[in-house]
Amino acid sequence: MTEVTWLTQDAHDRLTAELADREGPKRVEITKRIEAAREEGDLKENGGYHAAREEQGKNEARVRQLRQLLESAQIGVPEAAEGVVSHGKVITVRLVNFDEEETFLLGSREEAAHASVDVYSPTSPLGAAVLGKKIGDSTSYILANGKEMQVEILKVEDYV
Repeated sequence: MTEVTWLTQDAHDRLTAELADREGPKRVEITKRIEAAREEGDLKENGGYHAAREEQGKNEARVRQLRQLLESAQIGVPEAAEGVVSHGKVITVRLVNFDEEETFLLGSREEAAHASVDVYSPTSPLGAAVLGKKIGDSTSYILANGKEMQVEILKVEDYV
């Protein structure tokens, strides 16, 4: 089963435009550079040819990634009750162990490039720990060093 990726309309439009560019003008430009480098002769020592081929590989990998992402994308945010942590919400938590507050958007990495706050994936340790929790709930997750971090949900707001 394909995992659904929730995107804002802005992110969906941006990714669709990137896909169109990579499948069209960028692909044509790279192909022309490869052809021009081939005409120079010996391909073994042709740095321009190898660089263009590498760029072609990266472009095609990104095209596949974008297609898959857009095919499984849902625009908007999943239905959630008021005050419940879900994808597309801005969450403020208190990291009990450090007595510090942290605010972040629970979203996809595709949202991170243009978000005004830090973005955590719902599959990250912190994201998974708070997903589905309500304001006032406490939970915990395991840090990279193996220690447990206690977290308290303080606020859940719509991302604007």
